[in-house]
Amino acid sequence: MLTIRTLKRICQSIIALTATLVLAGCVSTVPPSKYQVDEERALDSHVQLALKYIEAQNRESARHHLRKAFEIDRKSVEATFAMAMLYQLEGEPKMAEEYFKRTLKLDRDYTRARNNYGAFLFGRERYKEAYEQFEIASEDLDYDNRAQAMVNLGRTAIKLDKPERAEAVFEHANRLNAAMPTVKYELAALNFAQNDYAEAKKYLAAYEQIARPVPQTLLLGIKVERIFGNKDKEASYALLLKNQYPYSAEYLEYKQMLENQD
Repeated sequence: MLTIRTLKRICQSIIALTATLVLAGCVSTVPPSKYQVDEERALDSHVQLALKYIEAQNRESARHHLRKAFEIDRKSVEATFAMAMLYQLEGEPKMAEEYFKRTLKLDRDYTRARNNYGAFLFGRERYKEAYEQFEIASEDLDYDNRAQAMVNLGRTAIKLDKPERAEAVFEHANRLNAAMPTVKYELAALNFAQNDYAEAKKYLAAYEQIARPVPQTLLLGIKVERIFGNKDKEASYALLLKNQYPYSAEYLEYKQMLENQD
């Protein structure tokens, strides 16, 4: 039989254990439920699919997935950004800008949205505003696409008649990503405009090592080789431009060059 003293000890032990469990429950972190995890995955999936459909110019499917995303989280930063991109695709600049601003209000450090907002402003020839957005974006050391943000900043600097700033950011972008063709072309074009033809030729050659020719590089190649009097190389560029891009603005400019020469 249990004595009264033994019963008291058992009761005291039960009380102490209960108190310990209550305290432990107060400080423990409750792991996210499976439902919460599934919701986050679904949200991300809808946003990523929407962005892919926007890239493919499939507006209806993109809107369907964004509707689903906002049903899960009406304040989703990523979905708000994707909606800005969708409105831009649909030719609704007022709504696109509103959603770009909403995105940056929700998360001012969302550099991808800021870079794309800058591109939106650049496309509407609002260069001063675009410059401000690109400058902030290019300062984000962790941004995966930082080199491209710098190229965008440099292009905008040229529009604002800031060639020295443009050259500095182009060179920085080139150091960050030496395999980026666009920055090679931009440096070649900028040096040509500044009458530094040797540097222009160097960067154009670097471009040709990593990328296929496009109308802009071919026309610039024609101009550079004409300066150096290399008629064979000039003719080679001209033939490529005529055969591959006969309806381009660059080929039309080349034909006008020939007419003015006669």
